[in-house]
Amino acid sequence: MSILEYNGAAIIAMSGKNCVAIASDNRLGISYQTVAMDFQKIFQMNDSLMVGLAGLASDVQTLDQLLRFRMNLYELREERQMTPKVFTNLLSTMLYEKRFGPYFCEPVIAGLDEAGKPFLSTMDLIGAQAAAKDFVVAGTCDGNLYGMCETLYKPDMDEEELFETIAQALLASVDRDALSGWGGVVHVITEKGVVSRELKGRQD
Repeated sequence: MSILEYNGAAIIAMSGKNCVAIASDNRLGISYQTVAMDFQKIFQMNDSLMVGLAGLASDVQTLDQLLRFRMNLYELREERQMTPKVFTNLLSTMLYEKRFGPYFCEPVIAGLDEAGKPFLSTMDLIGAQAAAKDFVVAGTCDGNLYGMCETLYKPDMDEEELFETIAQALLASVDRDALSGWGGVVHVITEKGVVSRELKGRQD
């Protein structure tokens, strides 16, 4: 088993019409043993930007604290909020400079750019970026997630339709993976703000 699969995770980000959604499961496990059912994997960086971190739980929390520190420093120096593109480049650089002893995390970035258009990106544990216009996934059931997203995704969905689509894709995928699940959480980012909803899933 890869160290990236040790704690289990499932994260999706999906774009809609002037909105973007990011969702994750809640499980924290040690291989096949479940330890907690309320582990946070998605972190809000500012009003229009969120990052999901799939991978080793200790590195997820370390990277969250480090990113918050770097974001605050940027805002103090620049006197403006960081855009998703700048944040993606910052995170990519942070991961690459630790490439010989990497953080075992695969980030998923979702946000709205300066024009209010969706921005999606993901990368591997050494910061190699992969941007997408429709959806990005990470975690132990990424094959399932890709299949469900390709089946259910439609362009230019509104907020409610986007929530329904991403929720169904997440729940159907984690039901077929032993390392992730136990419910989930969906955040929908719009120009008005962030709406968060919890999902009830199978408890096995």
